Amino acid sequence: MRPRVTSIGLVMPPSPTGNFDYPEHIERDSIDALPCKPGVYYFLDRHRVPVYIGKSINIRARILSHLRCPQEAAMLQEAHSVEFERTAGEVGALLRESQLIKQLQPRFNVLLRGVGEVFSLRFVEDSLLVQPVGSYESDVSEQSTLYGLFASRSAAQEGLRALVRRHRLCPALLGLETATRGRACFACQIGHCNGACIGKEPPHVHQARLREALEQLQAEVWPYVGPVGIVEEDDGLRQVHIVDHWSYRGTLQGRRSRFTPNTKRVVDIDVYKILSQPMQNGELKITPMTPRSATSR
Repeated sequence: MRPRVTSIGLVMPPSPTGNFDYPEHIERDSIDALPCKPGVYYFLDRHRVPVYIGKSINIRARILSHLRCPQEAAMLQEAHSVEFERTAGEVGALLRESQLIKQLQPRFNVLLRGVGEVFSLRFVEDSLLVQPVGSYESDVSEQSTLYGLFASRSAAQEGLRALVRRHRLCPALLGLETATRGRACFACQIGHCNGACIGKEPPHVHQARLREALEQLQAEVWPYVGPVGIVEEDDGLRQVHIVDHWSYRGTLQGRRSRFTPNTKRVVDIDVYKILSQPMQNGELKITPMTPRSATSR
């Protein structure tokens, strides 16, 4: 049998079916201390090295479900104790889990282990072309000529194609198909392009529509002037999670705190996936942050 990966990113080495015993060797005191609250948790080996890190809105219930799962026997055999960190909500748990897995690289986690390259669309003024560009090639956290945020170059290319179709732009002029001077592109021939390729639509009009279409993606790069704090509160615990250009910078606790921004911003596609939709839907309590005085209101 081959190892498999669960939907929560747990590596599942093959183990004999029916050969599972409840892991009595895991320290009972560490299990008894678990709260029914949101946060992240660690399964630690006897050397106190994390073998698996997870998150839950109910830490205790989630840990107990691990302990009763035969498919996780290999991980549980290596675990010796359990520790946890409380968070004030689910967003903090998601951000902290992603950060810890990248930092500590637990053996039985495979998802969230690295900050992969992310891509945006760059508008090239001289040629009027739009091209995918990766974070290893350019700082995609800069907003000047970059639009959208994508997990791969192919996703960025498909995002551009979708933008062209949706706004009836010319794929030939944007470099998506070979342009023949004086000849209509295929999209124009089937009525899906306004005819900029054959002069039917003036170049300045096509360019203005292109810019307008790209502006709709601009907010996805980073919709704020600088870093922001995401405020969560639960049962007397108040936390402010600092995020800047889709980079999680840490969590402040208490009414008044300070933080020093990192000059190097690394867009983290996992942070983007966690926060972009709730931000767009207005589901998060967000406060702007200043570098030297990060006071939440």
